[in-house]
Formats: sequence, structure tokens, C-alpha cells
Amino acid sequence: MRSTRLALIAAGMGLTLAMSACGANSDNSSSGSDSGDTDSASGGIPVGVILPETATSARWEGFDKPMLEAALKAEGLDPHIENAQGDVQKFSTLADGMINDGVKVLIIASINSELGGTVAQKANAQGIPTIDYDRLNLGGSSEYYVSFDNVKVGELQGQGLADALKDKPNGQQVIEIEGAPTDNNATLFYNGQQNILKPLYSSGKLKLVQSQPIDDWDNQKGGTTFENILTSNGTKVDGVVAANDGLAGAIITVLKKYQLNGKVPVTGQDATADGLKAILSGDQYMTVFKPIKQEAEATAKLAAALAKGASGKAEADKVATATSDDPVGKRQVKSVLLEPFLITKAEVKRVIDEGYVKAEEVCTGDLKAACTQAGIS
Repeated sequence: MRSTRLALIAAGMGLTLAMSACGANSDNSSSGSDSGDTDSASGGIPVGVILPETATSARWEGFDKPMLEAALKAEGLDPHIENAQGDVQKFSTLADGMINDGVKVLIIASINSELGGTVAQKANAQGIPTIDYDRLNLGGSSEYYVSFDNVKVGELQGQGLADALKDKPNGQQVIEIEGAPTDNNATLFYNGQQNILKPLYSSGKLKLVQSQPIDDWDNQKGGTTFENILTSNGTKVDGVVAANDGLAGAIITVLKKYQLNGKVPVTGQDATADGLKAILSGDQYMTVFKPIKQEAEATAKLAAALAKGASGKAEADKVATATSDDPVGKRQVKSVLLEPFLITKAEVKRVIDEGYVKAEEVCTGDLKAACTQAGIS
């Protein structure tokens, strides 16, 4: 009979830490056969998914987990979804458990490229295909990658800030608070931002005070770093590039301390409930909306094809029609790269209308009037 390792890991690793918004995990306690020819007791082919953390972004448990679960089930697969909570050792342990339990595909949203590459190598050695989800593991071995066009994400952030400051005098001072240097996505976001902002720095329209990556996307560290840069600059800042909504929130807390919130445009990413609330209140200028349901559905289609073995490769290649550069591995990775969207106050309604955030999560207290004005009910 099939091992109950996944259930034991889920219990032992504190599954109760998951956010209530995401619902329960798929049933990991069902038994079946270890044989590669037999599906799990739930009626689908077992597929493993490891998500990275919950501390820096609400998206992983609030959006990715339930959307991946639904999409994988719709493809006739049996998803086993776990979150490593930012713990490298836990991520590796979860991967080992899923590999030993005979998942047919392993989907990896890794904490860092080195870890993701190691996990993929272990799975591939056992004949298990891997998909890099949302983050490409540089130097890794996954043949497929599903994400958004992350350079475009950065370009939207840069354009948002440029738009917010376009009517201001030359020399507007900008601080950039970027994501983790170990996350390839953070590099792509930065590259996209610079496509828009570097010419403005060169022309003198904007002036870069400092650009600082933040280890582990740590929001608290991001806020502290921003405050140190701000005070070193005489508490002068005209615009802030924040790489995601979590960092934006920490920056806004500092701006409030110096009575600068609402006066200084701040960028973001992920279209979280907190980010949308900050946009409606005027404390954050924009975020980037990435329809994660599309990402989950594309990943599920790839997984369903790859679970068929060699016969599914051609089908998988029809899904992953783009390519992404892995400069460390000196290779091109077959990819699905989806389109992100810029969200300012006028577009907040879109995120709610498409069901990613509920109106009642955003339209609270003093924001009810702003929601009405934005057509949100």
C-alpha cells in the first residue's frame, strides 16, 4: 500500500499555519499503490507542489495554493501542496517525501535557485519531471517554467512611478527597495524598472538616491533599510520603487512616521488586499496584477502532459511556447510567460471583479467611500 508520508509531513510541519483564506490541503492521507501504473485513491495521478513561504506575501497561500489545487484537480491530477514557510531544510524535506512517495510531477516554487536546482536534480534522477513555478531556478534542470513576463512587471512598476512624477520638476529623488538578490525574478523586475527609469535618471528628470535589494524579501528589513536611506538623505524622497506590496506596506509605515504618506508615490506588486487598500487610501500609487489563476491553469496543463511520460512531451511543448534565458546554466528553458497588468486607483475594481480579492476585504471603514467612487460594491 502507498505510504502515508505526505500526511505525516503535513501534520508534523504544522499545516495549521496555512491562512484560512486558502482552505484545506488536498487529502494527503489516502492510500494507494507505490506502482507507477496506479493512480492515487482520490482518482488522480499524484503531483507534488512546494510553495516557498507566507511571511513576505499573502499570495502563496491566499491565491496560488487554492488555484493550483483547483486547476490540477480539473486536469485529473491529485495535488499534494505544501508550503516550506521560508525554511530551506523543510523545503528539501518536503521534496524528499514527495519524491519517495512517487509523485509523477514535482512543481517547484523555490526559496532560492540553488535549493530549487538541487530539488529538481533529485527528482529528475528518479525520473520525475519538474516544473519551475513562478521563479526560474538558475543553473537548474527543470525543462519547463511557468511565470509572468517579469521584465514587463518591472517595466510597469517603472512606468507607474514615471507617470506619478511626470508633472513634477526635474530632479525628483527616488529610492529603490528591491527584492531578494537570490531570486531571479527580483533581478528581472529590476531590469524592467531600469528600462523605464534609467533614461529618466540620465536626463536629470529623476535622481536616484539609492537602490537596495532586501534579503529574503523581508518586509521588516525593507522598512528599516528604507528608513535608514531616508534619514541619511535628510528625510527627502519624492518617489519610491517597492518591488512588491509587502515591501510597499513597510515603506508606507515609515512614510507615515515622517508625515510623508500620500505625498510620495510608492509602487508595488501582487495586487494584495492590503496593497489595494493602500492604493484606495492614496498611500500607494500602483501595484501589478498577475492573474494567478492563469499561471495555475497553465502549470496544471503542463503537469498533466508530463505525467503521461515521454508520450506527453509534444503536448507539453505546445503549452510552453516561449523560452527563458538561464545565464547560469547557459540554456534556454521552455516557458509559459503570462501578461501582467498595471493597477492604479481607477483599476482596483478589475482585481475585485475577477475574484482575486473580495470587496469586503478592501472596502472597510474609511475606504467605503473610496470604493463607491471607484465603482466597487
